[in-house]
Amino acid sequence: MIDSRTAPYAALLLRVSLGVMFIAHAFLKILVFTLPGTAQFFASVGFPEWTAYAVTAAELIGGVLLIAGVYSRWVALALVPVLLGAVSVHWGNGWLFTAQNGGWEYPVFLIAAALVQTLLGDGKYALVDVVRSTPQLQTARA
Repeated sequence: MIDSRTAPYAALLLRVSLGVMFIAHAFLKILVFTLPGTAQFFASVGFPEWTAYAVTAAELIGGVLLIAGVYSRWVALALVPVLLGAVSVHWGNGWLFTAQNGGWEYPVFLIAAALVQTLLGDGKYALVDVVRSTPQLQTARA
């Protein structure tokens, strides 16, 4: 049985954790590998170079939206294809992410986490809920 008192906090914890992870991966691509370097890597594994920029933007924007709690269900679901791309890159390296060039366990786990977020929804302290529950903000939106 799901504890309705703590479930919103569980969704919050998952949402913020996923958001931080996506932002961290975006900054890794920007600051460590650089965007041109990431684009070269994407090309080396069979993706068009431009997808590196799209993936980085999706991770950064998606991470911010998740942390803020803005349509978390849809954002988490929209990020699943990014994670499927990561699985396809790491699939041949074996299961463990500690394998040379990284295995597929981590991106598959993140897919599961994103799908759980999709099923759970925003959780506690989501920006969308704050707007919905604040009368002054309701009036400002009308």
